[in-house]
Amino acid sequence: MPELPEVETLKRSLEKHIVGHKIISFIKLRTSLRSNLDPNLDEKTINSTIKNVRRIAKYLIIELDNDNSIVFHLGMTGRLTFRKDNYDLQKHDHIILVLGNQNLIVFNDARRFGMVYVSATNDLESQKYLKNLGPEPFSEEFNVKYLEDCFRNRKTPIKLAIMDNKIVVGVGNIYASESLFLSKINPSKLLQNLTKDEIARLIEAIIFVLNEAIMAGGTTLRDFVNGDNKPGYFKQNLKVYDRKNANCYSCGAMIVKISQSGRATYYCPVCQK
Repeated sequence: MPELPEVETLKRSLEKHIVGHKIISFIKLRTSLRSNLDPNLDEKTINSTIKNVRRIAKYLIIELDNDNSIVFHLGMTGRLTFRKDNYDLQKHDHIILVLGNQNLIVFNDARRFGMVYVSATNDLESQKYLKNLGPEPFSEEFNVKYLEDCFRNRKTPIKLAIMDNKIVVGVGNIYASESLFLSKINPSKLLQNLTKDEIARLIEAIIFVLNEAIMAGGTTLRDFVNGDNKPGYFKQNLKVYDRKNANCYSCGAMIVKISQSGRATYYCPVCQK
């Protein structure tokens, strides 16, 4: 599932193409994705101009000049791409936004776990999907004191905690494993046993890993592409994720794979004791 770096990459690639353009048609090729589509999506968007593209956690927001915003969540396999006016529709294209210059914004989703809806822009952060989110990793609120307060007396393994969007947004499975490796913390270590120094190292590692992933255009394991239909290349920088039985780049030990709450976790048993 696309995480913060992928959605941030998508935002940056789309905004250069679509900001300032009017939506002249909102085409729905099916009536539902993860949930039923609002039958009034076209009325809430047509003849409005795109004034901004931004990201909230793992949600891509297209702000319109009519005080509405279109909210996209990519789900497992969603792709939101900018296409020229001569584009031929493909299988699993479900939503098409036609711009005033006849170019298109196309939402394609093979497994249909994605989500598209329209909200009043001023109400975005009170929507049920957005209202209980933790801080952004790049925000001032994401600091040592904040995590110390979150972690105090809790027996949750650290990897599960940093994947919890109520604690911090956007640190998905890949980036959690990579951040814990960089900070030399075992993914099974309980929150209550983390030291202040370890928490500080972890924050620094999360910010570093996410920034590096954004610079590489995100991580494409199978489905993700940015708004220009290009994959991300952070997979080439992965130190532990998806490297079971490979040698650790730091110490040479064999990378281990375990399961935590049904998700694969990769780590070095020597570097992350």
